[in-house]
Amino acid sequence: MQAISVLGSTGSIGVSTLDVVARHPERYQVYALTAHSRVDELAAQCARFRPQVAVVGTAQAAQTLQQKLRALDVRTEVMHGAQALCDVASAGGCDVVMAAIVGAAGLASTLAAARAGKKILLANKEALVMAGQLLIDSVAMHKATLLPIDSEHNAIFQCLPHDFGRSLEEGGIAKILLTASGGPFLKRPVETLDSVTPDEAVAHPKWVMGRKISVDSATMMNKGLEVIEAHWLFGAPADRIEVMIHPQSVIHSMVSYIDGSVLAQLGNPDMRTPIANALAYPDRIESGVAQLDLVQIGQLFFERPDFTRFPCLKLAYDALQAGGSSAAILNAANEVAVQAFLNQEIGFRMIDQVIARVMDRLPHGPLADIDALIEQDRVARSIAQSCLSLSS
Repeated sequence: MQAISVLGSTGSIGVSTLDVVARHPERYQVYALTAHSRVDELAAQCARFRPQVAVVGTAQAAQTLQQKLRALDVRTEVMHGAQALCDVASAGGCDVVMAAIVGAAGLASTLAAARAGKKILLANKEALVMAGQLLIDSVAMHKATLLPIDSEHNAIFQCLPHDFGRSLEEGGIAKILLTASGGPFLKRPVETLDSVTPDEAVAHPKWVMGRKISVDSATMMNKGLEVIEAHWLFGAPADRIEVMIHPQSVIHSMVSYIDGSVLAQLGNPDMRTPIANALAYPDRIESGVAQLDLVQIGQLFFERPDFTRFPCLKLAYDALQAGGSSAAILNAANEVAVQAFLNQEIGFRMIDQVIARVMDRLPHGPLADIDALIEQDRVARSIAQSCLSLSS
C-alpha cells in the first residue's frame, strides 16, 4: 500500500490522479490533498478519500474548509500556506508525491519532495524549467525517483531503454521527437491572431486543461517548456529535441534511434494513462482510459511548427541554448503575460512580445541556489509588469 500526497488535487491532473487511485484501493491510499482556494471541491475530495491532511492557501480558506469538514464529519487535519505544502510533500507518512501545482508556485514543494527522497510524479513542468539543475541534483543526492507525467515526456520515458541512464549515446538514441497538437489556432490565419479572445484560446481541440496551460498550448509555449523539460529529464541538447505537430494527439511522442528505428507511444488523449503508468511503474494498471482504435482513426498527420505562427516556441529554444537563468526568466515573463491576456489587459500576440522584451532586458547567469532563483523570478516578473504598462 502506497500513500500519496496530491499537490493541486482540484486541478485537472489532480482530479485524474484521484480517479486512478480510486480504481485501486488495494494499492493506494491518500495521505494529503491540497488546493489553493477551491474549498468546496477540496472538501468533497476529503469526504471521499479521507486524507490525513488537507492544505489550502490562506488562513481564511483553512477556516472555511475546517467548518465544512466538521459538517461532513471528516477529521482531516487542515493546514495552510507554502510551508504546509512542503511539509506534506516531505512527510514520513507519504510515499508518493503528485506534483501538479501549476507554475512557479509548485517549485518549493517539488524540491522538498526530492530532498525527502520521495517518488515524485512530475506534472509541474515549471519546476524543471526554472530549476532543472537544482531539481535533478536533489533527486540524485537524496535518491528520490522522478517520473514524468506530461503525456509527451511519459511517452518518451516508455520508449527509452529500461536501463537508460543520462546519456543519449549510451542508449543509442539519435533524437527525441516531441509531438504537439498545434492548439486551437493551427490553421487560423496568422493576421487574425491579434483578435483572439481568452475563451477562444482556452478551447483546446483535444485536451481538457486549466486556463493557463491551455493558453500556453495555443501559443505553443507549453511545447517550448516541454523542450526544456526534456533536456533535463533525458540529458538531450536542444539540437536533438525536435517538435512535430500532430493534430490527432494519438502519438504522444517518439524516440529515434541511431539504427533507424523510431519507437512511439500511442493512446487516446487522456492524462489518466501517463498517471497510471507512473503510479504503478514498473507495473501496469487499469487507468479507465478506452483502448485505442487505430482503424477508426484512419490517418495520422504531421507537420513542422512555424515560428512565425508560434514565436513562443522559438523563445523557449533560445532560452535553453542560452542556459543559466534564461529559462527561469522565460517562465516568469510568460506567467505574467498569460495572466494579463486572460485578464484582457493585453492581446494574444502581445504575449510573446512581453516575454522577448523581458529576456532582452534581464541579464542571465548561473543560479547557485533556490534563493537566487526566487530573486531572479521576482525581478523578471517585475520587468514583465512594467512591459505590460508600456503595452497598454
